[in-house]
Amino acid sequence: MRQGESINFKSDLKLIDMTNLRNCFDTASIYCGTYAKYNNGSLYGKWLNLSDYSDYDELLTAMYELHSDEQDPEFMFQDYECPILEKLGLLSECHISKDIYDVLEQINDSGHNVKVYEACLDCLGSMDFQSLYEYVNNFYYGEFSSDEDFVQWLYEDDMFNIPNWVVIDWSATARSIMYDYFESDGHYFRA
Repeated sequence: MRQGESINFKSDLKLIDMTNLRNCFDTASIYCGTYAKYNNGSLYGKWLNLSDYSDYDELLTAMYELHSDEQDPEFMFQDYECPILEKLGLLSECHISKDIYDVLEQINDSGHNVKVYEACLDCLGSMDFQSLYEYVNNFYYGEFSSDEDFVQWLYEDDMFNIPNWVVIDWSATARSIMYDYFESDGHYFRA
């Protein structure tokens, strides 16, 4: 059976999935230092929570203010939280993409938890965000506790139009059907 799904609440402006917001945007943070400080033996910097800034420009301003003692600071992101940003190539030790806020907002607005996107990347490997977003929207089936539960859900959803009097070996059926699906961390996708 399906494990618990997140609950959506309607606001005046848009549909907000509170689980997504908590799991992705509110917890996404970077530790911002500079290469000059690092090369001089200092790890001085600060954890910046991305949710504290409305957009990339505001974040960039905060980074320049943090390192105002340098004329032209070369930022170094020595640590960060929210692994999907790195997997999508939006964040690395020496780079933070201008698209980071747009991607986080699209994940938040998608109705899927960030773990779904991470699971899809685990199954398929590296890809750009738009391709990932489309793949999840078209081929994500849900979260299940086992392959057998997933296959039983497919059966109950009448995907295979099998009469209910047929006795099925769910383990054997799941092994066969899983050639056409991917799974990571309990999240299932059509191959």
